[in-house]
Amino acid sequence: MGENPPAASWLDWDAAHCWHPFTLQSEWTAPGHEPLVLVAGEGAWLVDSRGRRYLDGNASIWTNVHGHRHPAIDAAIRAQLERVAHTSFLGFANPPAAELAKRLAGFFPPGALERVFFSDDGSTAVEVAVKMAIQYRQQTGQEERTGFLAFENAYHGDTMGAASLGGVSLFFDRFRRFGFPVTRVGSMDDLRALPESVVLGAAAVVIEPLIQGVNEMRPWPPGMLRDLRAWCDRAGAHLILDEVMTGFARTGAMFACQREEVRPDFLCLAKGLSGGYLPLAATLATPDVYEAFLGGPERAFYYGHSYTGNQLGCAAALASLDVFDEEQVLGRLPAKIARLREVLGAVKHPCLHEVRQCGMIAGVELRRPDGTRFDPAERIGPKVCLAARRHGLLTRPIRDTIVILPPLCITAEEIALLGEALQHAVEEAAPGG
Repeated sequence: MGENPPAASWLDWDAAHCWHPFTLQSEWTAPGHEPLVLVAGEGAWLVDSRGRRYLDGNASIWTNVHGHRHPAIDAAIRAQLERVAHTSFLGFANPPAAELAKRLAGFFPPGALERVFFSDDGSTAVEVAVKMAIQYRQQTGQEERTGFLAFENAYHGDTMGAASLGGVSLFFDRFRRFGFPVTRVGSMDDLRALPESVVLGAAAVVIEPLIQGVNEMRPWPPGMLRDLRAWCDRAGAHLILDEVMTGFARTGAMFACQREEVRPDFLCLAKGLSGGYLPLAATLATPDVYEAFLGGPERAFYYGHSYTGNQLGCAAALASLDVFDEEQVLGRLPAKIARLREVLGAVKHPCLHEVRQCGMIAGVELRRPDGTRFDPAERIGPKVCLAARRHGLLTRPIRDTIVILPPLCITAEEIALLGEALQHAVEEAAPGG
């Protein structure tokens, strides 16, 4: 094999052929714009094509758990490659998928979430839950329950069904008439005030537990999830928990729902499931849901993906779960969560409006000193994130909220570096700096 081409070639090829998600392509391909080309990583750090190092401040879009190039996960993938990379899960089984399903179900009491349906990413994990919820109603004599209840400013993915549950107008307004019928609420009080006709027509309620992600990292009030579970029980609606972001210890517990001892009817997992290595998702469901699909061909769940139960992805996920045990990840989190709170609390600037934190998930919101929002055209959040790069911190904003969601392997010293980089970036890029 020859040497890698120079970075200039990558940039030319990218500008000519790649189409990036959530990206203004006209700016991306503009003359003079030099994209950041990431070529390597180790632990909580990433390296670009010029050899510069950055703390991975948003865990590569909330996916990486134990750090890049973790030896145990690398070894598990190599070992699986010696056997086979992928085989069909449509009418066939494979050992890694079977073991992973068993271990995921084992995080909950017997009879809680015993069935695991694999897919590819967070959006499809939610899509699976939504379609299962509808088909369940059709097969249990409740055909009138076709609607969904979701929360304002939520984000559940970008496939059509999952996106229709979201409350971010920029992402879905133009497609709204093609999605599922959804009633949105802002709080438990709004939910309790819904007309009976809406409640009786609802198949399920979907929520990001404990904290909303794309809504600028906004936590829910303590106890809200427990109240929602009780409301669903009274209303006869399924509870779908989107733990694509919050799963795998981001909130301090393995799953956010465990912090309030809530058992959903569907649990949607992705991002950190494979440790952040490979696309893999899972939708966990109760025995009651599963049993409604037993019987003749007309009752089967006709949905699936070519890479469902991918053996490489499942091997990586199993290794990631082993790392949780072997490195006592959960036991070490309280000190890191406290350190992150301390470091972010020490960042000072007249435009620092609020720091919101839930476990190892945080959002640092910037506003004018009088509390009003900046004009979106000012793009303060993106400017701060660009400034942070110069100080060795890589992350992205949501509007003018800087997302802080590092790999769980980050050390106390690295958390301090993160805080220093953020302080410098805010001073340089926010008004009045």
